Amino acid sequence: MGILEGKNILVAGVTHHTSIAYEVARIAQAEGATVLVSTHDLAALRQFADELRAETISAVSETGGHLGAGLGVVELTTAIHYVFNTPDDRLIFDVGHQCYPHKIITGRRDRIRTLRQGGGLSGFTKRAESEYDPFGAAHSSTSISAGLGMAVARDLKEGDNNVIAVIGDGAMSAGMAYEAMNNAGALGSRLIVILNDNDMSIAPPVGAMSAYLARLISGSSYRTLRNFARQLAEKMPRTLETTAKRAEEYARGMATGGTLFEELGFYYVGPIDGHNLDHLLPVLKNVRDAKDGPILIHVVTQKGKGYAPAEAAADKYHGVSKFDVITGTQQKAKANAPAYTKVFANALVTEAEEDDRIVAVNAAMPGGTGLDVFAGRFPKRSFDVGIAEQHAVTFAAGLATEGMKPFAAIYSTFLQRAYDQVVHDVAIQKLPVRFAIDRAGLVGADGPTHAGAFDITYLSTLPGFVVMAAGDEAELVHMVRTAAAYDEGPIAFRYPRGEGMGVDMPERGQMLEIGKGRVLREGSKIAILSLGGRLAECLAAADDLAAHGLSATVADARFAKPLDIDLITRLADDHEVLITIEEGSVGGFGSHVLQHLAMSGRLDRGLKIRPMVLPDRFIDQDKPGVMYAEAGLDRAAIVATAMSALGVAETVSDTAPQRA
Repeated sequence: MGILEGKNILVAGVTHHTSIAYEVARIAQAEGATVLVSTHDLAALRQFADELRAETISAVSETGGHLGAGLGVVELTTAIHYVFNTPDDRLIFDVGHQCYPHKIITGRRDRIRTLRQGGGLSGFTKRAESEYDPFGAAHSSTSISAGLGMAVARDLKEGDNNVIAVIGDGAMSAGMAYEAMNNAGALGSRLIVILNDNDMSIAPPVGAMSAYLARLISGSSYRTLRNFARQLAEKMPRTLETTAKRAEEYARGMATGGTLFEELGFYYVGPIDGHNLDHLLPVLKNVRDAKDGPILIHVVTQKGKGYAPAEAAADKYHGVSKFDVITGTQQKAKANAPAYTKVFANALVTEAEEDDRIVAVNAAMPGGTGLDVFAGRFPKRSFDVGIAEQHAVTFAAGLATEGMKPFAAIYSTFLQRAYDQVVHDVAIQKLPVRFAIDRAGLVGADGPTHAGAFDITYLSTLPGFVVMAAGDEAELVHMVRTAAAYDEGPIAFRYPRGEGMGVDMPERGQMLEIGKGRVLREGSKIAILSLGGRLAECLAAADDLAAHGLSATVADARFAKPLDIDLITRLADDHEVLITIEEGSVGGFGSHVLQHLAMSGRLDRGLKIRPMVLPDRFIDQDKPGVMYAEAGLDRAAIVATAMSALGVAETVSDTAPQRA
């Protein structure tokens, strides 16, 4: 599986994917053998890395995905798999944006062009996919904690394998990474952390001298000498011991930038050039052979390395659609309606022009949340706090205490990481923080790790929280204005990924009455009460039901909390069937509606109610339409649910609309 150092077969001269050597290696792998590229053939290893980079570019050009990070770790991934004995040695990638080269050389090359597709490879590491993925990822800053857990388990079982956690400098901005490092330093377990520094260097420029120093201080001679010096210092008077220790540590820190990590209990090695195999291989081998303590290797790489269009782009081709390999031109479909993210950004700018107390906070996602637009217009009122969602929420709470109007724009799935702060720092104190929750519902190619499935549930349970969901892009504009004016406590509004419905757009939003929905279509037999992005499907389902002679009312709840009691009461009293539908898990809007109907006695009168929610399972990546059909939240499912409730499904099944 790849170029793994092992016992079974030695292959030299793997210089091209059509070469005999490559085919020998491929066949050997298929038979379960482990392949070793000749230690003495470094030129072949470099050629292998070049081919791996080309294969990564070629694959992503056909699938789209996260390209830049993977290109930056081609040599590092090659070197790790060459030096370490994976999967016995555990290799954990943080986030997983950079894992495509890893997948190619661990037995998944034949499926690499299924990346992020329905039934294909995940865009992230995934335990169910391969034994070479010991820990699944897609969110940041998890690798060190997971790696430490694996290392401690190994020690308890008296094993001797290595554990390697790769983490980027961006992911290191999250507090969890430092919590893990602090714990690792205290435990002293043998753990290898590789800091992939691909953005802002935290040390002097790399070069021959730094490579020499890294190789020197990772080696056994220096480590033995250093231990001897420490033992000697311990025999000295306390003041001299402290002075000697500080001199040694800070001298190394000045040369290598390692003081911070040393203070956390890590042995620091670096910085080294992450694209130079001559530098990487000896350091990794030294670290592999070290038998004590946690070690951090600081590797400097370039995101998008080796592909000119990526190197020239501002985002280094972090996330791309399908593209032309020669030119780098991406194939982006022309939008039929504005994207919800852009609608939010423009609406917030409009409100901020009217109120200088409005400020915007995001956690390392200015482009993804649209707040780059806001920052361009109001740079002093825009704050990117890095990958630090917990801090983002409490920071916003602090702003709110001083009379500012903070909008915390955070993806639904990332806001999960700050739930305690939402409860303790915002909700309990009734602080007017505005939460703009992007990527609500199922999101497509990123799969379950990025699906906004739970925010309605986890926010609607909190006393005093106002929770809104936009049924179309015009409603989102209204909700931005409503949130800006609301000062009684926390308020959130959620909206899906992708483009809107193409409705007429207002120049500025209107104030919505808190807790009041709207009726879009009047009917008599079936009531469909929608919260959020399924509204278009509900209207289409009503058309289908009408074709069967079944009259349906369609209402947009707008608010999951507080509920529009008057609207719900009317729908329940005037219709035989009430269907609620939301892009969220059980426990959310439908559950609150059921609670109200049960406590008001309306379930005692023969009302047929059917709450439609996401199923109790994680739904794998696919096109959003396919995912919603699988989830049972498309127009066909709404029609089927209504007919089943009426007991007429079998009668009309032959003419019922079919799923695409």
